[in-house]
Amino acid sequence: MLSPFARDAACGPGVPRFGSWISCVVCLAGVAACTWISFGLGLNLASVGFLYLVLVVLAAVYGGFPQATVVSAVSVACLDFFFDEPIFSFTVGRVSNWVELGAFEFTSLVVSRLSNSAHVRAKEAIAERRDTARLYEAARRILLLDANADTGNQLAALIKHEFGLEGVFIYDALPAVVYESVELAEESGRQSLAKKAREAYVSNSDRYDPGERTWFCILRLGAQPMGALALAGTGMSALNAGAIASLAAIALERARALHKQSHAEAERQAEKLRTAVLDALAHKFKTPLTVIRTAVAGLPAAGELSGLQTELVSLVDQEARKLGDLAHRLVGAPDLDSTEFDPQPEPLLLSRLIRTAINELDRPADRDRFRFSLSAHEPPVLADRELILTAIAQLVDNALKYSQPASPIDIGVAARDTAVVLTVRSKGLVVAPNDRERIFERFYRAPGAQNCATGTGLGLSIVRTIANDHHGHVWAEGEPDYGTTFSLSLPGPRR
Repeated sequence: MLSPFARDAACGPGVPRFGSWISCVVCLAGVAACTWISFGLGLNLASVGFLYLVLVVLAAVYGGFPQATVVSAVSVACLDFFFDEPIFSFTVGRVSNWVELGAFEFTSLVVSRLSNSAHVRAKEAIAERRDTARLYEAARRILLLDANADTGNQLAALIKHEFGLEGVFIYDALPAVVYESVELAEESGRQSLAKKAREAYVSNSDRYDPGERTWFCILRLGAQPMGALALAGTGMSALNAGAIASLAAIALERARALHKQSHAEAERQAEKLRTAVLDALAHKFKTPLTVIRTAVAGLPAAGELSGLQTELVSLVDQEARKLGDLAHRLVGAPDLDSTEFDPQPEPLLLSRLIRTAINELDRPADRDRFRFSLSAHEPPVLADRELILTAIAQLVDNALKYSQPASPIDIGVAARDTAVVLTVRSKGLVVAPNDRERIFERFYRAPGAQNCATGTGLGLSIVRTIANDHHGHVWAEGEPDYGTTFSLSLPGPRR
């Protein structure tokens, strides 16, 4: 496909080369020399006519059709005056003269057109090589763009500089932002081009505006449009304009990917720091808690305690035990995420682990709130006993903390396809749909949870990690005007 510039050149009357009229003068001098030598040697009409034809071809090649026409007319006049009988006289009406002129003119036309076409093709090849080199250089420099700076404006300035454009507009549809690098003094002109770039994105089609000498190209990743590009002050081919648009799309997507990667790395480092701090604090908690529980256990031996004192000592011991359990969870949480962590699976019945977790509750009133729905033919699961017991205990504790006081809690086990599913349904806090995935993130607490009970936001994340380590799944479902159901699915026995 010819570029707009090449099409204009091909349609012109001729492309001046080596000083077209200088070449014409040289050819006319050649006609004069050829005439003088040929006349002196006594050459015939046919021989001299061939020599003149060579000069006409040279004039057409190096000068173009108008110059070749002048040489043709002079050559026919010389043939008629010096070599066609009667010599030294002009006979305008002779048919042979018109045949000779027609042959020379036809040769001039064909040769000049072929010469012009070859010259245009050569210019196109040079332009293509130049644009290819520019595209390579632009691609190389795009890889060196500063990811921490404004990538869009950097990219616009780079494209403008590399391809010698009057202006570049990049419309990024995702944030709906226009980046630019222009030399247009009028603000209206800049706004017009930016608007047309957005319109090109809406129409989802590339086009060239010859009046403004501007390409409007769609930025695509695969078949998905992501923006538009305006290249002002150029007559480059559609192929090159499309290649620039592809480079721009890749550069913007690369910048977004690097930003996400940097953000994810920052979050990972922050998570690592939080985990290290909590791990250190948990270890520090264990020593004073051990001392407290030891001291509390020794109080009865120090002397007779009253009923109130006994109740207070029991309360201190109970709360110290809870703090110890919490510290144990904090210490164990980082190990669950470690790649070196290896569960020790064994055949287990979830119903037995459920009863164990409930029987370990301190208050009889809490144990009495649970209503069981267990399968008569419960299949076993292959899992780590301590880990699954920890997960069940966390779900039980979660149901107690976030349900209405004294309300029943339904807990059941059922076989579903190739999995065994544990469900814990409680009346109280209803988790919103947008939070049903986020509540399993570490340190996240759903809105309203702070009003029900204190917590760290670690419990459900530990449950999810344990489920993932066993190739299982955990999820939450809200029931409007009632509460929330948590489900833990673990792979059942292979059939």
